[in-house]
Amino acid sequence: MLGFGDKTANGAAPQGGLVKDTSEATFMVDVIDASRDVPVIVDFWAPWCGPCKTLGPALEAAVIAAKGKVRMVKVNVDENQMIAAQLRIQSIPTVFAFFQGQPVDAFQGALPPSEVKKFVDKIAALAGDGGLSEALAAAEEMLAEGAVVDAVETFAAILGEEPENAAAYAGLIRCHLAMGDLAQAEGLANAASPAIAKAKEFEAAKAQIELAKQAAKAGPVAELTRAVEADPSNSQARFDLALALHAAGRIDEAVETLLELFRRDREWNDGAARAQLFTIFDALKPTDPIVLKGRRRLSSMIFA
Repeated sequence: MLGFGDKTANGAAPQGGLVKDTSEATFMVDVIDASRDVPVIVDFWAPWCGPCKTLGPALEAAVIAAKGKVRMVKVNVDENQMIAAQLRIQSIPTVFAFFQGQPVDAFQGALPPSEVKKFVDKIAALAGDGGLSEALAAAEEMLAEGAVVDAVETFAAILGEEPENAAAYAGLIRCHLAMGDLAQAEGLANAASPAIAKAKEFEAAKAQIELAKQAAKAGPVAELTRAVEADPSNSQARFDLALALHAAGRIDEAVETLLELFRRDREWNDGAARAQLFTIFDALKPTDPIVLKGRRRLSSMIFA
């Protein structure tokens, strides 16, 4: 068996342990045993096979693109005739997929790259997301319970497996906000890749950053409340009261205050009340009762 840093028999270099050559001596470990953890695609090829030279690289590219959700093992049938005979390989290229120690799919002949990708994606999906969903849920629970350091480690581990996991990236930002490290949270937000920046989870984290920046400048709730009571038409005082209420964790009251400001003067300060409401809504889960109620009331005012 070749090491991961060596060249394969057909001249291709294996990639990061995801693609390797095997032999009759190591087939059980490399394919059957390995497939109990992650699906394994086995490419049966030979140096003299023309179509193999096209299919092999296409398979490797698709497997590498799957980022660890599936692995590939190459079998030179000229050097490993016993394996080919046991699996009744009649012609090459032939491709088998194994999962949980059993063959689960196969095809013969070369396929166009688009079909190869579909096959690899289908096999990769057999193992789900490799436990990332469970890890994300665990990290969120840690963060909610105040175990921020543990949450940071878990979110970081997820990103190690899947660098563009937007939920984990956003979770890491929220961890730094929870630790009061606004600068680090902003730094992460500014460094986000274009793919992550498009995700709703990232937008929520950015909204939380904005709210955290506002909270640092928020005035005292009692003083602002007295100012609004003394002059109900003071829109700036009412807006500042909403910021202070949110900073104090009184989110429902902050939303109510902004809705009242919007009702009184929806165009004040270029629609600041509406924009602030959307910032708060974006920072919360879409199914949060505060969001559902607030959006419903805002819509009724807009379309009244």
